[in-house]
Amino acid sequence: MEQSIHIPVNSVALEGDLNLLPDGKAVVLFAHGSGSSRLSPRNRFVAEVLRDAGIGTLLFDLLTKEEDRTYDNRFDISLLAHRLKAATLWLLERPATGELRAGYFGASTGAAAALVAAAELGPEIGAVVSRGGRPDLAGSSLGQVQAPTLFIVGERDEAVIEMNRQALALINAQKELKIIPRATHLFEEPGTLEEAARLAAAWFRKHLVETVFGRG
Repeated sequence: MEQSIHIPVNSVALEGDLNLLPDGKAVVLFAHGSGSSRLSPRNRFVAEVLRDAGIGTLLFDLLTKEEDRTYDNRFDISLLAHRLKAATLWLLERPATGELRAGYFGASTGAAAALVAAAELGPEIGAVVSRGGRPDLAGSSLGQVQAPTLFIVGERDEAVIEMNRQALALINAQKELKIIPRATHLFEEPGTLEEAARLAAAWFRKHLVETVFGRG
């Protein structure tokens, strides 16, 4: 059952869609890219695949509608990471979700926000997946990431592949880069988004559901 929620962060309330599964052990928070929202059809497709794999999902807007009208806010990684971190702590402090293992799925600039938030939250975050992400924008936070991290990039997204390779070299945790054949940046080619979602689900199953980790 999808539940519409409002996440209080400082003076604003962020809109979100929370899907929890009976007896679920994990939840993945989605950090969308610039110009996108919790209604992103690609992220919602991935979320559906994760739920089919037994993992709950939270898709929410990192910015309010008014804030999103200011173009620079979409690339303010510090702001986006702060919002993601606040939403995570809010979720983990709720009685119904406090025992769930949390992971991040980030796309485009949202991937950078996910990595910064994961670095700051440490063992609270059990896994990170980036799809067509800009992890290079996470800067010095890359070296502080503890969570097992998977980068998924399209074969034809050559500039982003190189950015991902350079960023991955700076991460000291378990890490992997998967390149999807024939895929461009938005994974619009037949079967490519399905493959990315399958890889993400397998990563989260392994590191959130099948692996026990302790919170700091």
